[in-house]
Amino acid sequence: MYLLKTMRLALFEPDIPQNTGTLMRLCACLGVPLDIIEPCGFILSDKNLKRAGMDYIGHLEMTKHLNWEAFKTASAGKRLVLLSTKASSSFLDFEFRADDILIAGRESAGVPEHVHQACDARVCVPMKFGMRSINVALASAMVLGEALRQTGQYPAAQEDGSVE
Repeated sequence: MYLLKTMRLALFEPDIPQNTGTLMRLCACLGVPLDIIEPCGFILSDKNLKRAGMDYIGHLEMTKHLNWEAFKTASAGKRLVLLSTKASSSFLDFEFRADDILIAGRESAGVPEHVHQACDARVCVPMKFGMRSINVALASAMVLGEALRQTGQYPAAQEDGSVE
């Protein structure tokens, strides 16, 4: 169970190692813990994952969960916010909380209905009519950025260039 009031990003059964690596790098740079809900469509040690995450992976707080049920147990008491093209509410109109867990679905299939039902809220990225979806890494970055802005959780740069 997570105790800190810190925003988290969870990836539900990710398919594409480059997207996962990109989100690992993003989370490392922003100080956001990342949850990987298995099974993945690739081996987590895949060279593409390492290439996308580069040397940032060593700065990442990451938790792997064997499956959805294990993740649900670990996240008990937290609000789960699903990023979904099926949502009717824009992330721009949503009021995020400091300890929300944002969940991004599989690139190939999103999330199954039982995951939709288990989430407390669903948000989408508004798109031009007729477009199907935005890349999961880009959509996650957009929503995570707004959630961090709203909750004041962006890391602050120090005069010496370090981040607190």
